[in-house]
Amino acid sequence: MVRIIMHGCNGKMGQVITGLVADDPNAQIVAGIDIADNRDNGYPVFTDIKKCDVAADVIVDFAAAAAVDALLDYSVEKQIPVVLCTTGLSDEQLARVKESSKKVAILKSANMSLGINTLMKLLKDAANVFAPAGYDIEIVEKHHRLKLDAPSGTAITLAEGILENIDRKDKWVKGTLVAPDGSVSGNTVYAPDELPVSSVREGEVPGIHTIRYDSEADSISITHDAKNRKGFALGAVLAAEYTAQHEGFLGMNDLFQF
Repeated sequence: MVRIIMHGCNGKMGQVITGLVADDPNAQIVAGIDIADNRDNGYPVFTDIKKCDVAADVIVDFAAAAAVDALLDYSVEKQIPVVLCTTGLSDEQLARVKESSKKVAILKSANMSLGINTLMKLLKDAANVFAPAGYDIEIVEKHHRLKLDAPSGTAITLAEGILENIDRKDKWVKGTLVAPDGSVSGNTVYAPDELPVSSVREGEVPGIHTIRYDSEADSISITHDAKNRKGFALGAVLAAEYTAQHEGFLGMNDLFQF
């Protein structure tokens, strides 16, 4: 049985994973980390990760970027692998993740769902067909009003995967941003070598990502619509079981073998 520390246990994803693991015979959450200890999770919760003294095989992280530095320090010191799901990390933090993975296994992914990771594979294949045919490409992502980073980490990962497979676009850029109050800001005009990624923040949307291919002849859209957070939670638990048995810097492509 894989023993898990849930980092960000009282957040929305932390609670979904807590419920999922409760019915999983192959995993157990043995401790949680959260700035607020305001509910009974069935396991001890520490408001300071440094004070967590519970033995574990892996840490699953769905917290905030501000908490990642302390998480990396703890995982290296205790030699506990990490499934790192927090997005919006700075360049310095991303460099620290890579460096830390030389000392303890870290699986980093902007999105844990099987659906999104399959979509990434499909988009790479589609780019090889549509880009040479002259189709332009745009990504639009929609998330709940409380999500801080825009574009989402998933949208950025999708964009980077597409860029790896086309020659005529060099970079992704922020497109328009529709705020929770309906106000619109950002860019609407792009250079030919730019791939725009636009964002919408509204309501309680778990996550919708649409990739549009457009030409004079027709338009093609591929959309992943997360109905709830269960798909992300299941992927995180599978990643935890995998990461606990491996080394180095890992991704969901290592788990699913795309």
